[in-house]
Amino acid sequence: MAQATAPEVIVETEGKIGIVTLNRPQSLNALSIAVVDAVIEALGGFDRDPKINAMVLAGLPKSFAAGADIGEMKGVTGAAGAEKQLARHLSHWDKIGRLKKPIVAAVSGYALGGGCELAMACDMIVASETAVFGQPEVLIGVMAGAGGTQRLTKVVGKSLSMEMNLTGRRLTAREALSFGLVNRVVPVESFLSEAKKLAHSIAAQPPLAVQAAKASVLAAVDSKLSEGLVFERQSFFRLFETQDQKEGMKAFFEKRKPVWSGN
Repeated sequence: MAQATAPEVIVETEGKIGIVTLNRPQSLNALSIAVVDAVIEALGGFDRDPKINAMVLAGLPKSFAAGADIGEMKGVTGAAGAEKQLARHLSHWDKIGRLKKPIVAAVSGYALGGGCELAMACDMIVASETAVFGQPEVLIGVMAGAGGTQRLTKVVGKSLSMEMNLTGRRLTAREALSFGLVNRVVPVESFLSEAKKLAHSIAAQPPLAVQAAKASVLAAVDSKLSEGLVFERQSFFRLFETQDQKEGMKAFFEKRKPVWSGN
């Protein structure tokens, strides 16, 4: 039986898998603080539920999540202000990475900024042919703050991560597959069903062995991730002291090209 932990997040179960779907079509699933809180609550609940062995985090066909809700960050001023207002919000991406049960991200359309980081915080990604991945925060005067410089680099390597984080370059679904960012690419009509199929195949295995294997894989990949995330987050907060951050977010809402001052 489906239930909503928030009006814009749908939570349901299907056999031994739990499914959380972002449902803000009017904003291309922009990740507001309330929505991310609801996602964390739902995933955490499934992680504690002995009847659930695997999870799916899904978006809509046109957008997994087009990024953070810029309106909630536009008025933030100074590094201290950014840390005070955004630290708890950004820590949720880390919490997803620490959940014991495997999570399959079902991605179609935009997975940009916080949306790309949300998909990467999951354990596997099934992408539709329309999926687009990117970390375009530099285009509005900031940088990734929820793992976009850290998790992305560990997956695609230094050079491509540099290009994506420094220019806003986006990857198509096929490019993401070639660089190892996603597990498979499927038609848009079946991206959710294929993600569920993968989750069901995991859920059919012995739960404790699955959780132990997941933890071991993450130990191999993330041995120093926590240190990198702290460095990234402090750098992100400091950018809220710049004039370029104000200009970038102002230009975003005014639908014009920003004029950078270097201050």
